[in-house]
Amino acid sequence: MADDQTSTVRGDAELIARAGHLFDAVHEEFVCAARDLATWSQPEARSAVARRVLAPGTDSFTVRKLWSPLALADEAQRAHLRRLDAAGAQVRISSAPLPHETIILDRRVAILAGQPSPLGREYTVTTSPVLVGGVYSLFTAAWEAAIDLGACLRGEVPELAPEAREILRALGAGLTDEAAARLLGTSLRTYRRRVAELMAALEAGSRFQAGVRAGELGLAH
Repeated sequence: MADDQTSTVRGDAELIARAGHLFDAVHEEFVCAARDLATWSQPEARSAVARRVLAPGTDSFTVRKLWSPLALADEAQRAHLRRLDAAGAQVRISSAPLPHETIILDRRVAILAGQPSPLGREYTVTTSPVLVGGVYSLFTAAWEAAIDLGACLRGEVPELAPEAREILRALGAGLTDEAAARLLGTSLRTYRRRVAELMAALEAGSRFQAGVRAGELGLAH
């Protein structure tokens, strides 16, 4: 791929076929932002980065991974993040939504993930210095506002009733209050009261903060 070129590919297989070699060419820095662990699931790309993280004599190679609280939703995912952290990657959790999921290689290549579709997720690959620099600046701002993984996983976990966990799942699914109340078999007024009680238990000032806090504490599953 030539400099100042931007192209679009569809699906994981095409991304690896067209841009997989770029991962092996990374020398200094690999940064990644994703809402969950499934977005960047290509085994070839992940193994290329893992080799560099785990290889001896790579102190100058930096890996930074930024995730939304969804990445803390279950123990398997939390264990994966702990392994990344133990291997030398810097891992942080964003307290704000991540509008774009992206990978940046040595500040010279950016790969942005589009929305999932039945035909496969669309990816934009660019080597344009202007575009890569802009994406990197957005990543840096989100990174500086994020929370270290260790801090997210520490702290006392409040005891939640089963119905509170059901409410968390409803909030995470983006259901309206009316739909969530019907799903849980309760009145709209009772559902909203329970949401307020849940926010108080999690010391959250908003529903979004409740989701973030639940994710940090491993309660969002």
